[in-house]
Amino acid sequence: MHERSSVGELAEQLRRELDRYSHGEKLPSSRTLVERFKVSPVTVSRALSQLAAEGLVVTRPGAGAFRAAPRAAAAPAGDTSWQEVSLSADSATELVPRSVDASGVLVSLAAPPPGVIEFNGGYLHPLLQPERAMAAALSRAGRRPGAWGRPPMEGLPELREWFARSIGGAVTAAEVLVTSGGQSALTTALRALAPPGAPVLVESPTYPGMLAIARAAGLRPVPVPVDPDGVRPGLLADAFRATGARVFVCQPLFQNPTGAVLAPGRRAEVLRIARAAGAFVVEDDFVRRLVHEDAGPLPRPLAADDPDGVVVHVCSLTKATSPSFRVSALAARGPVLERLRAIQVVDTFFVPRPLQEAALELVGSSAWPRHLRAISAQLRVRRDAMTAALLRELPELALPHIPSGGYHLWPRLPDGTGGAPAFGSGREAALTAAALRAGVAITPGRPYFSAEPPAAHLRLSFAAVAGTGEIDEGVRRLRSAFEEVARTGAE
Repeated sequence: MHERSSVGELAEQLRRELDRYSHGEKLPSSRTLVERFKVSPVTVSRALSQLAAEGLVVTRPGAGAFRAAPRAAAAPAGDTSWQEVSLSADSATELVPRSVDASGVLVSLAAPPPGVIEFNGGYLHPLLQPERAMAAALSRAGRRPGAWGRPPMEGLPELREWFARSIGGAVTAAEVLVTSGGQSALTTALRALAPPGAPVLVESPTYPGMLAIARAAGLRPVPVPVDPDGVRPGLLADAFRATGARVFVCQPLFQNPTGAVLAPGRRAEVLRIARAAGAFVVEDDFVRRLVHEDAGPLPRPLAADDPDGVVVHVCSLTKATSPSFRVSALAARGPVLERLRAIQVVDTFFVPRPLQEAALELVGSSAWPRHLRAISAQLRVRRDAMTAALLRELPELALPHIPSGGYHLWPRLPDGTGGAPAFGSGREAALTAAALRAGVAITPGRPYFSAEPPAAHLRLSFAAVAGTGEIDEGVRRLRSAFEEVARTGAE
């Protein structure tokens, strides 16, 4: 059982038993709870902390946990209906109304209910995370001289140097800013490069979180189709001419969601097209450290081959470590760097120094390359297990591309040819709901398109589950959901 679900289940059990105790009465000791429920001391501590946060329990160091006094009666609810008028009035004068739709992001961030297999996760399962190495790094970082002081606003020089070396080419530490996670870096980049109302070119399909950033900033995402070799240069040039856009956001390596890698012959062409349009390319290099062991040599980041400052590069440590290890980098050359720096300082001041110090400790340790080798092997095993399970249980799904990096597959749902039931966007949503009822959480493809999708898809993650056994069981549950939706459509 996952630690997370154990905590929730124990907290719920204790919550049900609170009526046995008077207000102020002491609950059983942690040792007693450990023995009774056969869980770890950490699980007990976290469950009690959860109840304390809800105001149901009071914990006293050295004394134990006690049932809290009754809460005061809640104040009557106010009337917030006036906000509908106020919030909508602002958009009346905007060329492109700003809308904050986090649904596409929440799909991969929200924890599914206990017992549900997580095919919609966007991060490594705890068993794949370098928890011991991160804990040791954080402990060592906290003892570094000055670790709790104010860091340079651009980031620690040693960490900026490490990121610069990782990007390669002529990128220097002076051209790198340390940021708080890739999402924050992308937000900074789009705010710096495009004014509200402007078009921004995006791959189609693409990462929903980036579409959410663009729309929240009042930008207009314009799709440019992707094939197995990445973005199509001819259509990219057409989009620049048609829209006058000055920004193109792309993921050249193991693109989300297709897994495509930008072909060698297209790399220079994309940069040439953007340079001719006077435009920037925002390179989101989000999973370079989640390569599978059978991938072979990886292409360099576009930023490493860009002497003219066309590329604004984003990379992060988060995907290869933990969702809470939010350390990333923005790299850029030329006057745009100062604009990026100014926006970041205004938004966040700086990334907390202890986290930067911990990042330095982690990537400088012998545990780091061991961890990368381990997840490289594990991701290949899981990818192969999910591919085999889908071919066996759901041959109706098309898998035109099996990636050699990243953490998910992008199967296409049947369109009605060959006798299989047709799945449009409505039935894509129905399959997602049926799958959850069957005990597996999946991600529908619709949020990955900024315009009408050409076909219905699913994104299935193989990194957020405990192992290949869960993958096999999850695909079996998905099969039953598929059959339910197919039957419903046939009736």
